[in-house]
Amino acid sequence: MTDSGIRAVYLQERAKLQRMLVARLGNQDEAEDVLQELWIKLQHGTFGPISSPLAYLFKTANNLAIDRRRSDLWRNVRETSWVEVQPGADELPSTTDAMIARERLAHVEAAIATLPERTARAFRLYRLDGMPQKEIARELGVSLSLVEKLLQQAYRCIHDAGRENIAGSQTQQRLSSKEDRT
Repeated sequence: MTDSGIRAVYLQERAKLQRMLVARLGNQDEAEDVLQELWIKLQHGTFGPISSPLAYLFKTANNLAIDRRRSDLWRNVRETSWVEVQPGADELPSTTDAMIARERLAHVEAAIATLPERTARAFRLYRLDGMPQKEIARELGVSLSLVEKLLQQAYRCIHDAGRENIAGSQTQQRLSSKEDRT
């Protein structure tokens, strides 16, 4: 049977194929989807002589249904796994905590921006890129003890900026409280 012959058999036996797919998949819509997929495959495929076109169509439709079931099963497994690893509402930070964290991050970034270039680079390589101090020393062309000193300077600067930020926030809160009372 030729390409056009297999499509003619499909059109003639579509109702039987549909009943088989509904029985396999348990759902009329999924059966229609598989039939559509089978039709597209018949439209775009080239076939040699097929001795038993109806058996070929049933086997192909069954294989497509099995593929659909497997795909659905794996999608459900992935979605279930995804949902299981998502934090619950009680695990998420509050809006206030998130805002405070963003504000602290902005102050740390501002403090890093004020550092000398070599100190900032050593800090970024160590804390953000996770590079060992020995490798940082090699890359910067300095001694290991100098890398340690650069990191200490960076930490001190960030710490001091954090203290200034806290002091500034407390002063702002006191001023706001006084304004509210007047």
